[in-house]
Amino acid sequence: MALKLAEEVSTQVPVDDFQALEDKVYRTIDMYKTAREARVVAERDLQRVRTQLEEREEEVETLRREMVQLRREREEIRGRVEKMLHQIDSLSEEQAAS
Repeated sequence: MALKLAEEVSTQVPVDDFQALEDKVYRTIDMYKTAREARVVAERDLQRVRTQLEEREEEVETLRREMVQLRREREEIRGRVEKMLHQIDSLSEEQAAS
């Protein structure tokens, strides 16, 4: 039965059509392999980018904390300088009054 079916198929499908179909199948296999390799590369790149993003987020957080600390220090120094300037003004006024 299988032999008879094979003979019927071979008589119905010309050799050129079979060759074209075979070529399409091989091209499809190659495209699948290429797509799978591209996916692996893309996943690896995605992981690398995620790692870099996490590192940058940590760096940004560190810089933000440092900036807040520097602003506090600047305000503290500004207050101390203003206090010294007021004391100098007071001394200057006392000297001018004497």
